Amino acid sequence: MERAHEILRDVYGYSAFRGEQQAVIQVALAGRDALVLMPTGGGKSLCYQIPALARQGVGIVVSPLIALMQDQVDALRLLGVKAAFLNSTLGPPEQQALFSRLESGDVDLLYIAPERLLQPGTLERLARCPVSIIAIDEAHCVSQWGHDFRQDYLGLNVLRDLFQGVPRLALTATADRRTQEEIIERLALDDPVRFISGFDRPNIRYTVQIKNDARRQLLQFLAARRGQSGIVYCTSRKKVESTAQWLCGEGFAALPYHAGLTSEMREDHQKRFLREDGVVIVATIAFGMGIDKPDVRFVAHLDLPKSIEAYYQETGRAGRDGEPAEAWMVYGLQDVVRLRQMLDQSGTPDQQKRVERHKLDALLGWCEVTECRRRALLDYFNDSLEGDCGNCDICLQPPKTWDATVSAQKLLSCVYRTGQRFGSAHVIDVLMGKETDKISQHRHADLSTFGIGAEHGQQQWRSIVRQLLVQGYLKADVERYGALTLTEKSRPLLRGEITLLLREDLRDKEQKALRKKPKRDHDTVAETDRELWEALRSCRKRLADEQGIPPYVVFHDSTLMEMIEHRPANAEDLITLNGVGRAKLERYGKAFLDVIKSAS
Repeated sequence: MERAHEILRDVYGYSAFRGEQQAVIQVALAGRDALVLMPTGGGKSLCYQIPALARQGVGIVVSPLIALMQDQVDALRLLGVKAAFLNSTLGPPEQQALFSRLESGDVDLLYIAPERLLQPGTLERLARCPVSIIAIDEAHCVSQWGHDFRQDYLGLNVLRDLFQGVPRLALTATADRRTQEEIIERLALDDPVRFISGFDRPNIRYTVQIKNDARRQLLQFLAARRGQSGIVYCTSRKKVESTAQWLCGEGFAALPYHAGLTSEMREDHQKRFLREDGVVIVATIAFGMGIDKPDVRFVAHLDLPKSIEAYYQETGRAGRDGEPAEAWMVYGLQDVVRLRQMLDQSGTPDQQKRVERHKLDALLGWCEVTECRRRALLDYFNDSLEGDCGNCDICLQPPKTWDATVSAQKLLSCVYRTGQRFGSAHVIDVLMGKETDKISQHRHADLSTFGIGAEHGQQQWRSIVRQLLVQGYLKADVERYGALTLTEKSRPLLRGEITLLLREDLRDKEQKALRKKPKRDHDTVAETDRELWEALRSCRKRLADEQGIPPYVVFHDSTLMEMIEHRPANAEDLITLNGVGRAKLERYGKAFLDVIKSAS
C-alpha cells in the first residue's frame, strides 16, 4: 500500500483515503475481485484508478456514459495520468493510433463503453496488452431487476476468461440485495469481497411536495438559489424544452438536455453547465447525463421518476463536494397514472413489468411517509440511521394526520356508484356537486353521492385519492385511462371496521419554512476574504477557459477555501493543501501563489 499512498499524495494531492477506499484498493492490489457500493460522491473512481497506476499494465474502465468519458480523461491528463477513451466519437485513424499506444504500454487508463468493448476486434486487440485491472462502473446496469438495465452489460462475463488473473471491480451507487446478487452472478465475479458503504448523503436535504402548480412551486424553490448550479428533471422532451425556455424568461441561465437534441448541442450545453457558474440544466429523467460536477447545489424533479433507485441516483448528482445541497420534488396523481400507462403499453415482458410496478409503488410509499424521509430512504437500501436526520421536509415540518375514515368512505362509495368507470377528476366533480357536461350526460347528479363531499376542496380530494391508491384501497385501471376501481382491501373500510388516518398535505404558508436556503457549514466567505476569494475564482476561470476545461478540474472550491485559510507563501506550502498534487502544482502553482501574494 506504500505505492498507493504515494500516488494518492503525489498525483491526486490528498493525504489520506476516505471511507473504505484503502480497503478496496488493497483487495485490488492483491488481485481479487470485489463488489463496491459507494454513494455518489463517495470516491469510487480512486478505488480503480490507483490500482491501475500501481499495477503493471493498462486499467480498463467500462462505463455506459460516453458523454462523460472526455471529461474524465481530461481531468486525469491534468494530473499527469496517461488516460484515453475508446468510443464512437473517434475516427479510424484515431482508433488505430490508440491501439498502437496501448500495445506499447503508453496508456495507464482506458475508458470504454460496453458495446465497443465487446466487439470481437476490440477484445482481440486488448488481449495483446497487459491489463492491470478491469473496473465495471455503473454495474447495476447488468441487473434486470435493477432500475437502469442495459443489454450490452450482459456480455461482460466474458472478461473473466479472456483476462484470467486480472482483478475485476464492479462499482455502483445503487443496488439493493437482490441486485447485488445479480451483479455478482451475471459478471461471473470470483468470490468477490463486498464493500457496502452507507447510502446516506447527509449533506442533501430531501423535500417532496404535492404538485398543484408545478411552475409556481419551482419558482418559489429557486427564488433563494439564483446563481447556483442545478438540474431540473422532467419526463418528456417537450416539457424539457418548454421548462428551459420558461426559466430563461424568469431570468435563469437554463439549457435543455435530452436525447432528441443534436450531439453538438448536447455537448455544448453540457460544457456550459460544467464551465459556467449558475447554469441550470433541464433534462429528461430517462436520459443519463453522467455529470461529474462537484458543486451542483440542487436537483429538482418536476415529475416523478420511475423508482427509488433512479431517484437516489439522480439526486446523488447534487452536493458531490460534500457541501449542503437540496433534492426537491413535486408529484401528483397524474404522474402515477402516466408512468403506469407507459409501463403497461411498453413491450416489456410481464415479469419485468411486475418489477417496475413494485418499484413505482415503493417510491410512492416513500413520498407519502409521515416519519423521517431519510430513514425511510436508507431503509429501502437495507441501511439504517440512528434517530431522525433533522434535514428533510418531514423532520423540519412534521406532517399532520387526520381521521379520514368518513371522507374515504364517501369517495369509495362514489367510485362504486359511478360504475368504477371514471378517473379521479370526474369522481371528485360528483362528490363536490359540480354540474358538468359529463355529469349531465351520465345523469350522475341523481346519485346519492352527488354533492356529499362539499366539505373538501379539489386539492384535498386529490390528496385523498392519491393516498388511497398508495395504500391499496383503490386501483387505477390504466387500460381504461386511469379509471378508479375498488380493491378487496376497501371492503372493511367501507363497512366501518377500521379507522383510516391520512397525511394532511402542507399548505403554501406552511411550506415557507422549507423554502429557506439551507445554512452552509463553512463556505461563507468572510467579508475580509471576499476580494481574495473572487480573485482566486477569477484565476481558476481564466486558466480553465484557456485549456477548455471546467473550472473545478483545475481546483475544487474546497481547495480555494484552504488557500484562503492557510495563505501558502511558496510551492512547499501549497502542495500540503488537499487537491494539490505535483502535476497541478507545476501547472497552476505560480498563478495561484501570485494571486495570494498580491492580496497580502
